[in-house]
Amino acid sequence: MGQRPESSPSPVRSLDGRARLVVALMLFSMFFGAGNLILPPLLGLQAGTAAVPATVGFLVSGIGLPVLAVVAVALAGDARALAGRVSARFSAVFVALVYLSIGPLLAIPRTSSTAFEMLSPLLPDGSKAVPQLVFSVAFFSVAFAMALRPGRLSRFLGRVTGPALVALIAVLAVASLVDPLGVPGPVQATYAASPAVDGFVTGYQTMDLLAAMTFGLVVAENLRSLGVADRGAQAREVSLAGLGAGALMAVIYCAFSFLGATMGTVAPGASNGAEVLTAAAYGHFGTAGVALVAAIFLLACLNVCVGLVSCCGTYFFETYGAGSPEPGTHRLGRAPYVAWAAAFAAFSCVVSNVGLTQILALSVPLLEALYPPAIVLVLMAFGAGAFDRRPWCWPAAVGCAAVLGVAQAACGALAPGAPTVLDWLPLAGVGLGWAVPTAVVLGVTWLLSPRLPARG
Repeated sequence: MGQRPESSPSPVRSLDGRARLVVALMLFSMFFGAGNLILPPLLGLQAGTAAVPATVGFLVSGIGLPVLAVVAVALAGDARALAGRVSARFSAVFVALVYLSIGPLLAIPRTSSTAFEMLSPLLPDGSKAVPQLVFSVAFFSVAFAMALRPGRLSRFLGRVTGPALVALIAVLAVASLVDPLGVPGPVQATYAASPAVDGFVTGYQTMDLLAAMTFGLVVAENLRSLGVADRGAQAREVSLAGLGAGALMAVIYCAFSFLGATMGTVAPGASNGAEVLTAAAYGHFGTAGVALVAAIFLLACLNVCVGLVSCCGTYFFETYGAGSPEPGTHRLGRAPYVAWAAAFAAFSCVVSNVGLTQILALSVPLLEALYPPAIVLVLMAFGAGAFDRRPWCWPAAVGCAAVLGVAQAACGALAPGAPTVLDWLPLAGVGLGWAVPTAVVLGVTWLLSPRLPARG
């Protein structure tokens, strides 16, 4: 890393309860951003009377998969080690794409754009171009300054901004639980066919599965700063932090889904979760409620931005920069961590001014391409010992998911709505056309592996 704490604490094998809570809150703060706020209320609103099965499906992909990914990456050591079971080249390309997607190409710019969208109603009428530019520069300057000490993020995110975010969310959630403004409306078309499966696919948009594959580096750095140096102990503590963060997110998701469902007769035409939350906050607290929602979004987006800048800077510094242990990986120069973090913050600042709508439009094909192989990697990680004995299973299954995911993303981006051969695949209608073919390929490869040549 570019900078280290001035002194190292005495080595420990495990954290006490308070320290574990702080690390879990830090991980929660890194996860919980704009998508996590706006998706559950909109899901509840659109699912209406079918909100319960839709929410269950959302929890599986929005929390279950990310928590599994945190544990899987902790057991493997890091994301590149896990993806490396497919091949070294696949690992380098896939992990870099994951970091770039949850970093400067999409998720980091989205944090600033979303925070500004929520603050803009409080600004005077007129052009928002200059205010957005000023806001984004200030936003990324603060995030960059906070990310300069990645080993100390637990002190700030876990002890200050994380608890503050939870407190603000609790105010709105409790008000909606105690005094609902309306009742659930009818199921809208988005969740009419299969609420649970539709909720599962909606969970992709949190991007938390991809983020979970990257957060391990920063969490491990913080654990080292707390004295946990042993790799096995780090894996255990990262896993516990993932479970703690997941439990807290589950409570908030359920509360916000309920909030959205009860707004079915109040704001039935809302097109996004931000509108649902704003309407609920205004209904409970008036103009002060709008300011409350803006504060929640600003804090959540800043927390996530800091975590992502730190993760991306750490990864590229350790893989391609001066921190790389292998001289052959210095292809991109010997830039220190601070230079990588500054580059990502500056690039994201520019992209964020393109506009939230354009950024969100780019997210759909990216997620459709990256999520299938990521899901397969994470699930196979829990049988890694068995699959390692039949190593052809890794490239066959992950490769099948990757090819179908890229094909689906390309068809959706280049010819949206046009019929393709992919439509004939089982579960294609709900966005899971890759699942059955991948399972079949995995099973066949498992059976044939004893007869296949050894992998080099």
